[in-house]
Amino acid sequence: MHSSPLSGACEFVGRWRKRLTPARKSPEHLRLGARGEKLAANFLRRNGYKILYRNFRGRRGGEVDIVSRDGDTLVFVEVKTRTRQDFGRPAEAVDSAKQKLIARGALAWLQILDNPDILARFDIVEVLIDEGGKPRCELVRDAFQLPAPYVY
Repeated sequence: MHSSPLSGACEFVGRWRKRLTPARKSPEHLRLGARGEKLAANFLRRNGYKILYRNFRGRRGGEVDIVSRDGDTLVFVEVKTRTRQDFGRPAEAVDSAKQKLIARGALAWLQILDNPDILARFDIVEVLIDEGGKPRCELVRDAFQLPAPYVY
């Protein structure tokens, strides 16, 4: 029995599909981050925050993990998740470059709202997930101010 050219092409595609198709499973650090953001959002809800949006990305750059409301204040939340504290607290990883990235996202969000006259602040939620232990969340309220050169 002869094989058709089509069956040969199908075999070729089948052999290369795994090599050409992106892996479906996210890298471990991305899964850890997503889990941390989910835990942080639940933690914030339990503490009276209203979650408005998760993983906001501005059109011209900038990103905010969680956009929320705490009473009459709009809160832009950065989530830092760690399994160990060998290199300090998770919030210490929010350096000036990261603050500027978050600020650009926050300003993009405010622009979408037509720049309302509203109180706003930047919080950080530290999520510590120890092996076998219960995850812990800690809130750093008003963690940083709008960095220069940004103004609102």
